[in-house]
Amino acid sequence: MTTAAAVAVAPIGILLREWRAARHLSQLDLALEAGMSARHLSCIEGGKSRASREAVTRLADALDMPLRERNALLVAAGYAPMHPESGLGTPALGPVQRAIDFILEQQEPYPAYVINRHWDVLMANRAAMNVNRFLLGRDSAHDNMLRQFFDPADLRSRVVNWEEIAGDLLRHLHGRIAATPSDGAARALLDEVLAHPGVPVRWRRREVDNAPSLLLTSVFRRDDTELRFFSTMTTFATPHDVTLDELCIECCFPDDEATAAFCRALADADRKN
Repeated sequence: MTTAAAVAVAPIGILLREWRAARHLSQLDLALEAGMSARHLSCIEGGKSRASREAVTRLADALDMPLRERNALLVAAGYAPMHPESGLGTPALGPVQRAIDFILEQQEPYPAYVINRHWDVLMANRAAMNVNRFLLGRDSAHDNMLRQFFDPADLRSRVVNWEEIAGDLLRHLHGRIAATPSDGAARALLDEVLAHPGVPVRWRRREVDNAPSLLLTSVFRRDDTELRFFSTMTTFATPHDVTLDELCIECCFPDDEATAAFCRALADADRKN
């Protein structure tokens, strides 16, 4: 459970101005969306007036803030967080954990991953681990998908269309930073992956007019074996828990019969061992 002490506290006015800038909203725009006067919002941002809990909730709704940031806004305004943060495997998320386990199992013999908002891999099915071990000849040194794809000593060395895939991943990361200005961890991750060799300079800037691709095929190669996958992303609708709000299940599907056959053979060999 998230507590007030566990959330970084910042004056509500600073957070509101930061989020208004990210959403390209004036004080008047936000006040109208939140159902309050522009004068009252100005007083809240300037520290001259304390926002009620209801007003803070309306402002968060108007700014379309994720649950973690809604909690931070409430704490900054002097209130307790509204949304719990339960770990996977805890009784509170027991039904969700069973659903995730079912999805991962049903995806066999093709890879599936559970990732959070910073692309940390929280869970993976057997197929995902087997494919990664085949490509690298060992386990990955990272439990973060972006680090795997940007580290020259990791999966990056096996991706045939690396620039296409890595560029798309960075567009998603830039988009997250723009949409969630208070996410310092995302900014740190961006700086880290950009520091790797061979990363184009243009990737340091967000390309506003170049949206992430709707569907990409990742092409991997080790020796004479080429594997081709496309992915789908599953999220949880209307979550009330911070953990669920930030979870995503990535399911990889073979893009050709050769890849499908290889995955089936890999699963058969794993069962025999």
